[in-house]
Order: sequence, then structure tokens, then C-alpha cells
Amino acid sequence: MIDRLEQARILMYSHDTFGLGHLRRCRAIAHALVERYKGLYVLIISGSQIAGTFDFKARVDFVKIPSVIKLYNGQYTSIDELIDLQDTLEMRKSIIRNTAEAFQPDILIVDKEPLGLKGEVEDTLGWCKANGTKLVLGLRDVMDAPERLEAEWAEKRVVEKIDAFYDEIWVYGTECFYDPLTGLAGCERLRSRMTFTGFLKRHLPAVQYPVTLPFTNPYILVTAGGGGDGADIMEWVLSAYERDKTLPHPAVMVLGPFMPISARESMRRRADMLENVHVIEFDNRMEALMAGAIGVVAMGGYNTFCEILSFDKRAIIVPRVEPRQEQLIRAKRANELGLLGLLHPGEASDPQVMARALHDLPVRAMPSHAGVDGLLDGFEAIAASVGHLTAGRSKPSFAVIEGASR
Repeated sequence: MIDRLEQARILMYSHDTFGLGHLRRCRAIAHALVERYKGLYVLIISGSQIAGTFDFKARVDFVKIPSVIKLYNGQYTSIDELIDLQDTLEMRKSIIRNTAEAFQPDILIVDKEPLGLKGEVEDTLGWCKANGTKLVLGLRDVMDAPERLEAEWAEKRVVEKIDAFYDEIWVYGTECFYDPLTGLAGCERLRSRMTFTGFLKRHLPAVQYPVTLPFTNPYILVTAGGGGDGADIMEWVLSAYERDKTLPHPAVMVLGPFMPISARESMRRRADMLENVHVIEFDNRMEALMAGAIGVVAMGGYNTFCEILSFDKRAIIVPRVEPRQEQLIRAKRANELGLLGLLHPGEASDPQVMARALHDLPVRAMPSHAGVDGLLDGFEAIAASVGHLTAGRSKPSFAVIEGASR
């Protein structure tokens, strides 16, 4: 179904300090919405260093704010060592506010961080609220272990500020899978604004560019998302292939753009010694690689999980367990439901255990056989909410901004 929203505007905020998850989720939502609604314009504010490597549909654009990197220990630093972190945050805050004032959105969707990185969106939330913009907080299915999230949010008075600012809260998952606010004190008053949309179904792009691989056999895809903390899973899979020469299917390993150079070079050298392992540093056509795989070994971030469900792929998840437990919680729940296999990092580091899992992977049951219905309805629910939020708009119609700053 295609509807029309004349001159409607959605601004999306994606803080993007580690990996690709936030930008890829926002981009997928934006593309689904402009496909559904003619006359809708979406502008994404992103801190991703590589936002420009992705293609964007007509009526979707992005504004790049200075990049901040989240280190593995959870601390932040400016990507430019010559610029103080606080100065970088002030620049980001100013660009976000100025973009909102110029774009004058009907809806502002904030991805995952209710107040933005270090509170950088709070000022813009106040301006938007005063000027009639509908405010939506988009949360992934799992945020973190409840005790960790509660401690983090209590310090910043997050629940109180969500209550004050946001009109709706969208959870990009299903209530039967997991509730990201489970165990958090004071969240009861937010429940009436929560919508569990379902997970976000991914599709192959309409125009496909072939992925060239050195073999024609069915392959196992190994992915670590952005790759910033993905060296271990690549190391463990490589060790399995080095140890067990009887593994029947080759591996395609996508390292990710944020994997440290030294680790990438090491992976390439080792893979070059193996006929059945092919390394790709980064490819923005992950959907095509996923669709062509006989099975998947992954860390289990949100987007990868959506792709596994969307393309009905057998999968083994080796989740990150620090500094957040999001991936571990998601993988445990999906394993309980029979959607995929789970290897704890302590198990996966044993080459024999990993090799056995790789042997078993192609004969595992596919997610569709688990009998869990209604998982992938996210885009339909989001589109319905957008239609509701933009109905009877009283804001004046402004000329569309052409050529948003990149």
C-alpha cells in the first residue's frame, strides 16, 4: 500500500559511536517509510565515519556530525586527537539543533539514546516539543542487562526525561521476545506510550550488484558487524578451519570497516593459506551476502539478527558479553525459542568446539521451523504510527530543503 504525505518531514538522530548498527537501522526505517509514503522526506543525523559509503533512496539524506568513538571500555574520545571531546560534543550539539530548526520536522525519531550522546539531543528535544514536533524514541529489542541499564539511566534521570519529552516509544521487537524495560524502576508510566513494532524485515535491493567470490560452493558467512570488537570471532573460525581440513563448506569472512589494521592483516595472511576461506574487509551489500549463504556465524547485533530472520538462515551466534550484555540476552532468548544456535565466547575459542558447530550448522533447523509468528512486522507498524502522528498536521508547509549537508 502506498499513501501520500504532502511535504511531511521526519528527522532521525543516530549517534553512531561504535559499529554500524544505529545507522543501518535508521537507514532501513527511512527507506521503508519513503517507499510507503510519497511526499515524505527523511533526514538522518549521523555520527558514523562511513555514512557516505551507503546508498540512500530518493527523499532520504543525511547530515554528518563530527565523529566520536566509543572505546571497548565504554569511554568516548574524539576521532580527531587534536580536538577535545567536549569541543566535539559542543559542535555536534549545535549542528543537531541548527538542523532541526532549519528542517522543521513533523516527527523526530531518536535512536536508542533518549537524550543523545552525553545529552547532546536534550536541547533539541526541548525546541522540537515547543514547536509542535512529535517526538519518538526508538529502542532496539534489548538494551542491556536490567541492572546495568537502570544504573546508567538513574544517574541521568532518563526515565523522568523520557516521560517529559516523548510522545511515543517504539520497540523494534516483539513483546513475547523481550521487553527492553524489564526490571527498570519507574517505567510503568511509560507503558501506555510503548508500541512493540516487531523486528525489521530486510530485503534484497531492487538493483543488485553481484558479489564476486572465488568459489561456487555454498558458503558459510562469518560477520562481526562493524568489526570494532570482532577480531575474536574471526580468530576462532580461522582456527577451526586451520585445525579441521574436513569442513565441507567454505567460509566468507566479512571483517568490518572498524576492525584494527593489525588484526585485518593477520586475518588476511592466515586466510591466504587456506583454500576454503575468503576474506572481505567490508561490503555494504550485506543483505546479498546473507541471502547467498548456507549458514551464518555472527556476533548477534540487532541488524544481523533481523537479517538472519528475514532470509531464514541457519545461524550460530557468538555474542559480545562486555561492555554490554545486549547480544548475550538476545542470543539466549533466540536460542530458547529455537531460532538459532548459541556459543558462549568461552566455548567458541576452542577450535574443536567451533569446528563441530560449523559441521552441524548446515543441518540445523531454519528459524522459520521454530513456529514463532509475527516477528517481522516492524515496518508495517512503524508506517502506521507515522500515519497516525502526521494526521491533521497544523504546522505550516515549508519548502523542501534540497541537497542536505553531508
